[in-house]
Amino acid sequence: MDIRSNEPFWLVKNGIKYTYPSLRANLDCEVLVVGGGITGALMVHALIKKGYNTVLIDKREIANGSTSATTSMLQYEIDVPLYKLKTLIGEQGAIASYKACRTAIYKLESLVQEIGSECGFEKKDSVYFAGRRKDISWLKKEYEARKSAGFEVRWLDKEELSTAYGLLAEGGILSADGGSLDAFCLAHELLHYNSKKGLRVFDKTELKKVKYEKDGIRVTLDTGAELKVGKIIYCTGYETQSMLPDKVVNLKSTYAMISESADPHAKVCENTLFWNTDSPYLYMRTTADGRLLVGGEDENFKNATRRDLLLNKKKDKLIKTLKKYLPDVTFIEDFCWCGTFGETKDGLPYIGRHPKFPDSYFLLGFGGNGITFSVTGAEMITDMMEGKPDLLSHYFRFQR
Repeated sequence: MDIRSNEPFWLVKNGIKYTYPSLRANLDCEVLVVGGGITGALMVHALIKKGYNTVLIDKREIANGSTSATTSMLQYEIDVPLYKLKTLIGEQGAIASYKACRTAIYKLESLVQEIGSECGFEKKDSVYFAGRRKDISWLKKEYEARKSAGFEVRWLDKEELSTAYGLLAEGGILSADGGSLDAFCLAHELLHYNSKKGLRVFDKTELKKVKYEKDGIRVTLDTGAELKVGKIIYCTGYETQSMLPDKVVNLKSTYAMISESADPHAKVCENTLFWNTDSPYLYMRTTADGRLLVGGEDENFKNATRRDLLLNKKKDKLIKTLKKYLPDVTFIEDFCWCGTFGETKDGLPYIGRHPKFPDSYFLLGFGGNGITFSVTGAEMITDMMEGKPDLLSHYFRFQR
């Protein structure tokens, strides 16, 4: 699937960081990870730490799929508000899911320090603001749900939003726990770091056939090579839907743009993530070099051609919406791109085993929390492999 268009900012900014060969010879390994984006990179980091003999393959160049198009906003807030998620899966699972995403942000901060990453991780606040006056009532309910669950939040009224950020909105929730980074850069650095510790990485290498045998799994690649593996972990994101017998995700097209570095914006915006209650919602953040990134205008994905043809129209609408909420911001577009992502019915990922795939695991961090879910999921899967299922494995399971 063609899952992005135009050259996203992260690809141009980073250039070619590290290169890897395609796999042309037969190999054996304990674990094969399929997918070389940020999810696969986080997964192999967890596996190498545990001492597993690991191989990673990707049919594209490393991190050139969804990871190159992500806006990399790190939030504990899930696409489904906490008060709603509690009614869908129960209070215990809802709060645990939110707290896992919060914890993942701090684990990412430690990970960045551990490997000496230059991905520009920044700890930030997050403002979730009302797109319309009628949203205030349920947004205040969400505020109370987060507050009672122990999250560090504060309600900001219309005047406070305007004074602090120059933001024209009726009210919003200020959260203390958020962050941002360059996921493309981090994915490359994680793979490079773990390659020095025994990880074997191959790009432009596509899995074609899987045969389950008594003594393991035999994998045939498009290069003609074969792998004999003990376990497979699929970190293939939205493209995984094509191989699953049950529908787990709805595909969406999303659009993003980034300003020139000289564009002025309120200094406080550099320390804050913004997103609103509109459907689809608008989201904004700054980059480590001071640019403003704006995204949204999501719609159901039909095909890549239609998605790409809408790019200029969506860009104009994003700028108009941005000006509605931040009228004093000057925005001169430097990069604009679109991509495909997925939404689940409850905003939660699918992590764990599927009954149709023996000796296999899936790490599918859908929605706006794909990166934080991947941090959590990588640990969950290594624990599952050791016979230690996590509480969240029940809520993130297939066929739920």
